[in-house]
Amino acid sequence: MIGLGGAEFRLPVLTRVFGYKAIEAVPLNLAMSLLTVTAAFMSRLTLTSTEELVALAPIIGMLALASMTGAYMGTTYLYRIRESRLQKVMIVLLGSIGGLLIVESFSGFTSQRLADDPIVNIVLELGLGFWIGVVSSLLGIAGGELIIPTLVLVFGVAVKEAGTASLIISTATIIVGFIRYLRRGAYNNRWDVTAVVVPMGMGSVVGAIVGGVLLGIVSSAVLKLALGILLVISAMNMFHPAARVPIAS
Repeated sequence: MIGLGGAEFRLPVLTRVFGYKAIEAVPLNLAMSLLTVTAAFMSRLTLTSTEELVALAPIIGMLALASMTGAYMGTTYLYRIRESRLQKVMIVLLGSIGGLLIVESFSGFTSQRLADDPIVNIVLELGLGFWIGVVSSLLGIAGGELIIPTLVLVFGVAVKEAGTASLIISTATIIVGFIRYLRRGAYNNRWDVTAVVVPMGMGSVVGAIVGGVLLGIVSSAVLKLALGILLVISAMNMFHPAARVPIAS
């Protein structure tokens, strides 16, 4: 309903309800994000014209390239960082995203271009895209809550077009992270895939469809405020000891 893939809220569920370690939860979350974003992209193709996407191709391409690089680096960093430090990084990132949602609930988006100089814009695209990719790979999220404000507030893209462009960038970023985690054996446990990834991923897809139907019923601002507060609370509590839900094998 608010243009997010829901991965920010799945991560606390994976750690608190299912008891996965952070380093285990991130690849699973990313796989579910891939399912959700792919479904969202296919359903949104009819909302944006080909001409509009072609006009945004330079921005989309640079952000996607930088974000893919960031995702590559982020997956490497995930396996080098200690679990305790990774938990702290996730708390900060999720709490920050929750704070961003709260701020967005009080202020509407107004498209504006931060700079007109082509060189400055390229630097911004590369720098911001890189960090979006890092965050995406470290949390297993699509990154729409970061990409859309970047497109609208930094590069002056209209909100509707930003939503579709965000899905293109997210898909490219997630695929890089997914392949990296796949090669590292993150999905070797078939029960994690069949009993967690597939059901939760399909649930997210169904939820996205239902959310689209309810879009005109619930205020986006109220929903962002509620979810932002929930995410901040979840971030602060997600790594308390929790008993793992047993999964039959």
